[in-house]
Amino acid sequence: LGRAGHDVHVYERESRPGGLMRYGIPDFKIEKHYIDRRIEQMQGEGVSFHCGINVGVDKPVAELLAEYDAVLYCGGSETPRPANIPGDDLDGVHDAMPYLVQQNKRVGGGDTASDCVGTAFRQGAVRVTQLDIRPQPPEKEDKLSVWPYWATKMRTSSSQAEGAEREFQVATLEFIGEDGALTGVKCCEVDEKRKPIAGTEFVIRADLAFIAIGFAGPATVGPVSELDGQMKIATDSRRSKNVEANDRDYKTSVEKLYAAGDVRRGQSLVVWAIREGRQAARSIDEALMGSSVLPR
Repeated sequence: LGRAGHDVHVYERESRPGGLMRYGIPDFKIEKHYIDRRIEQMQGEGVSFHCGINVGVDKPVAELLAEYDAVLYCGGSETPRPANIPGDDLDGVHDAMPYLVQQNKRVGGGDTASDCVGTAFRQGAVRVTQLDIRPQPPEKEDKLSVWPYWATKMRTSSSQAEGAEREFQVATLEFIGEDGALTGVKCCEVDEKRKPIAGTEFVIRADLAFIAIGFAGPATVGPVSELDGQMKIATDSRRSKNVEANDRDYKTSVEKLYAAGDVRRGQSLVVWAIREGRQAARSIDEALMGSSVLPR
């Protein structure tokens, strides 16, 4: 939008721009000077950044809508999926993303869990165990059985290769503690339907446990709470509650308000966020100017 000639202002809740790329992804996966270089480039092109402002809390969305011709909501998917595991209120049991964010300022089998593994090792953890309720994948994928979906095979991230112990087809039954603090994780093996197998229970000693089982929608405090009853929310096939907007014009049910990225499509990859941001920019340019030369 800046390159198309618009006066663009970005409001960022944290102290520096970059969002999840800066605060949610460890330095050993992406060095932050790459983000700094892009921010400097955008500032040189006329984009203004306002940091330390939590939209919907510090600055109402209604105020933005009154000040600007269009507002694009790209708040991401931040609400952790509830684990509903007994003992998850013990000291030492945390959702994974706040831990990663804190380090940039183990329950789960995805990218976030792997990032926690690498970060924990760099902080001096003696032992890290990653639990995954899914069966251990085969060493080689059977492409014909899964096409056109992502091939299932055993993959080891750089973080896991640093020494993590991995347990597959295991469920977390309970977090065990003493005097309100975590001391262990009670687990068991599960069958192909993810049902506990009697007699297979075991306990892993633990000082910290990070739950990384995905996200269920945007933060509940902010634009979602301010625009409750005005901005439509849709539930997707993963039971995530996201801002309702199509992938053609990215308009929400609120006049002049657009939405793109994880806040609209649910938890996904950064490449999808880039794509949706570009497409939403073109839609806004067309709405304001009648036509657009921006790529879709």
